[in-house]
Amino acid sequence: MLHAIVMAGGAGTRFWPASRAGLPKQLLPLAGARTLLQDTVDRCAGLAPPERTMIVTSARLLDAVRRQVPDLPASALVGEPCKRDTAPCIGLAALLVMRADPEAVMVVMPSDHVIRPAEDFQGAIRQAAAMVEEHPGRLVTFGVRPTYPAESFGYIQQGNRLPTGPGAAATFAVARFKEKPPASVAAEYLAAGTYLWNAGIFVWKAATIVAALDARQPETMAHLRRIAAAWSGPDRDRVFAAEFAAIQGISIDYAVLEQASDVAVIEAPFSWDDLGGWSAVARHRPADAAGNTFVGRHLDIDSSRTIVQTDNRHLVVTLGLKDILVVHTADATLVADRAHEEGIRKVVAELEKRGWHEHL
Repeated sequence: MLHAIVMAGGAGTRFWPASRAGLPKQLLPLAGARTLLQDTVDRCAGLAPPERTMIVTSARLLDAVRRQVPDLPASALVGEPCKRDTAPCIGLAALLVMRADPEAVMVVMPSDHVIRPAEDFQGAIRQAAAMVEEHPGRLVTFGVRPTYPAESFGYIQQGNRLPTGPGAAATFAVARFKEKPPASVAAEYLAAGTYLWNAGIFVWKAATIVAALDARQPETMAHLRRIAAAWSGPDRDRVFAAEFAAIQGISIDYAVLEQASDVAVIEAPFSWDDLGGWSAVARHRPADAAGNTFVGRHLDIDSSRTIVQTDNRHLVVTLGLKDILVVHTADATLVADRAHEEGIRKVVAELEKRGWHEHL
């Protein structure tokens, strides 16, 4: 059976001051009325019922996540005691779903992507699930056809095209994975036409990824197996905290995918956006004739390409601005040139350095 695993532990520092330690990016309604996490769980509803849906998040976010997805059972939420990247997250999820379903197929996805329409996403996941049922040793990922030379995404180089049924999305063997490139290299990838953005969405047999992690990350898996063995017992929290903290964090790409021999990539038949910052959010909100995007109570005169994010209780007035970002919250306001948006991470680091934790 198909199980949906949602990874929801990120910090989203590039969305400060709206994104905070206790309410990060994935728990915010950045691209519509629903939060990114809620949208992700909604997309999964057509693939797996609540009892086969799992959200892996940070332990400190469990209560906030639970409030956003009240229809999921309490057992669907897993709170990691510390951050250890995606390989331990996925390995533990695989071990847990295999307790009840040894033949489980997993779809693993981040919680902070904007994907539309849901029906096309679900169709692509079913295509991948059918592929791994036919080829149990195969690992399937998804790639997005680039539209510009992005430096902020990893890339997947396509190999030979693989046979698919009528109406199925184009599928290729993976030649190799590429790290986030500099602008000149990204331009070469775009011109070549054989590279896809790495969407970070995976489908595989739970037993297959466990075997791959056993072979390449045996120490990590030893810790994870001890956690899984104690999962239903009274010592679960103590074992989880001690064993998970002892793990060396590593991404699933480094741990498995870049070394595996049977990896396929499906070219996504759906629209995909990995929201990397406030300018990305503007792509999913209405803009006026001057390219401004305003959310909340706002008055503008003669501004262009300006983004304002506030609420309906606090009026923000802008006059004659160009390419400016304004984000207002109850205790902090950010005003920035949109060209310096990447520097928001530096702001968060400086707040941390100064000990102003009430603003983090």
